[in-house]
Amino acid sequence: MSAHNHNTEDLQVLYEGDQSKLYSGVLSHHKGESVESAGSKKQVSKLIKVTIILTVITAVEVLLGLTGHAAGIPHWLDVTMFLIMTILKAAYIVKVFMHLGDEVKNMVLTVLIPLVLFIWFILAFLADGHFWLHMNTTNIAR
Repeated sequence: MSAHNHNTEDLQVLYEGDQSKLYSGVLSHHKGESVESAGSKKQVSKLIKVTIILTVITAVEVLLGLTGHAAGIPHWLDVTMFLIMTILKAAYIVKVFMHLGDEVKNMVLTVLIPLVLFIWFILAFLADGHFWLHMNTTNIAR
């Protein structure tokens, strides 16, 4: 047992100690309100909406993965649809769970521009590597 007297109003203690206190209502934005309050119901409905949206996208991905080839969907279209759905899910998760949707536009751009550049760098390096591999395998007999 710890000899510390934990003050629930001290955020530093909460972050250093038992992290479950952060999510158990100690830092509730609706102090003094019950679970049946309008604020709590709004938060629950938002979580249900997020769960339904992510579940539907995941179900479509799984269904497409299981039946896409048998349904005669071309491979390039199948891959493109997977990529689009994965990007949508990732963007929605970042918006909701990382609270990027609540930030100002400049903060969002500060996060997104380096991310897009990083992805572009990866694609550029892969294309360059493919080019050099092709050059080395086709021009061996000079």
